[in-house]
Amino acid sequence: MKLSEYVSYDGVGLADLVARGQVTPAELASTAQLASDAVNPQINAVVETWPAQDTPAPGSTPLAGVPFLIKDLAVAMAGKRVELGSRIAAGNVAGADSALMARFRRAGLVTLGRTATPEFAYSTTTEGVLYGATRNPWDPTRSPGGSSGGSGAAVAAGIIPIAHATDAAGSIRVPAASNGLFGLKPTRGRISMGPDADEVFNGLAVHGVLTRSVRDSATLLDLVHGPEAGDPYFAQQPERPYAQEITRSPGSLRIGLLTRPWGGRAVDGTVVDATLRSAQLAESLGHRVEEVQVDLGVSWEEFILANARLWSTNLVTWIDGSAASFERPVDSTTVEAEMLASYAYGQQVSGAEFVHALAMRNSVARAIGQYFTDYDLLLTPTLPELPVPLGTYAEGAEGADGLGWLKQLFHRSPFTAAFNVAGTPAMSVPLETDLATGLPIGIQFAAGYGREDVLFRLAGQLEQAAPWAQRTPAVWASSHHSA
Repeated sequence: MKLSEYVSYDGVGLADLVARGQVTPAELASTAQLASDAVNPQINAVVETWPAQDTPAPGSTPLAGVPFLIKDLAVAMAGKRVELGSRIAAGNVAGADSALMARFRRAGLVTLGRTATPEFAYSTTTEGVLYGATRNPWDPTRSPGGSSGGSGAAVAAGIIPIAHATDAAGSIRVPAASNGLFGLKPTRGRISMGPDADEVFNGLAVHGVLTRSVRDSATLLDLVHGPEAGDPYFAQQPERPYAQEITRSPGSLRIGLLTRPWGGRAVDGTVVDATLRSAQLAESLGHRVEEVQVDLGVSWEEFILANARLWSTNLVTWIDGSAASFERPVDSTTVEAEMLASYAYGQQVSGAEFVHALAMRNSVARAIGQYFTDYDLLLTPTLPELPVPLGTYAEGAEGADGLGWLKQLFHRSPFTAAFNVAGTPAMSVPLETDLATGLPIGIQFAAGYGREDVLFRLAGQLEQAAPWAQRTPAVWASSHHSA
């Protein structure tokens, strides 16, 4: 199979070719490796590849035989390294598949490697010390977002059609917006974190994927959702497969429009204009859109403080665990400066402060939940600015403590984290492009708890009305190889 053919299909399309005997999973894996060889040196999205291990039966699932990559964090593949993007965990090899990895195998995906993540996924850019900065395929001088930036860049550049991602404050949606992809953060409890964790970041983090088509995301969620024994959360099971929802009419939805983020930071004019055009598109499709103010349930300052306490205390346990497992010191030779600052901050959080932070989670969940009793969806920009130049996050970070680092992260992505705290689903849709630079602009839609069905219906409708599949970045697999 030529690379030019390979990159023209999404995952469902490739699986259909396999089912009809036109290509084998082995040929697809070989082509994916060619794609990686062609573009990864320019974007540094994939930190390790390995030969295909799984040989799924053609047609056994709607994604059987599709090449796939996993993020270097939160999912474990037996016998493969999972290093959390950190020198302190370098060389760590998983002893067994995690529950989600087992589901990826049963879904028929052929996992060929792992993608870059910032250290402990504790950033919305992907510029780690362990493997170096990942670059945006649309403009390699810019960030691909994070923390699933490696996955986002790999999918956007055509290496694979689908890649694993996680999201604790926007880490699926930020790379989706930065790389011109579709990315849906599922409801808390939709995909299991088991068996080694009941929750990550106290329920703020979820698993998901980044894709170029809506149907790939819907199809894979169908194949991997559902609880494992002992899970702490349970999201009501969908009435029908999500892959069916994308072709169903969403009806006339009541959509709130929010262009000014909590905290009040300025939003680039080009992003505001793009968001307003998306609102007009929704109205042209029969939806009712009106500007709203959304109560967060707490002040922005309290929101950041409580998140910093939750994030940093979790970080302490990860760093201490890695230090003990590998008998390594916790210092600048093993951990990056921002993480050391966050580690020190987390060590000072009291038990009472931690419980107060959990109370913030409840306040936000109640406030966001109340909003969704009146509206079907909330429409916002995914990010307040275009993808930033590499190195931007480091500016002003010197000397910052753990609270200061989190303020920096939330300043860069103020629209996304509320839905992690509330546990509600949200998606970034690549509806817009900046005319001056050609860079993608993601538009976020958020829904009430358990309502991925509504999001997928609208996403399918938007993809039909304003298709993005033909937009490809400067670094694109088929244009960087003779095949």
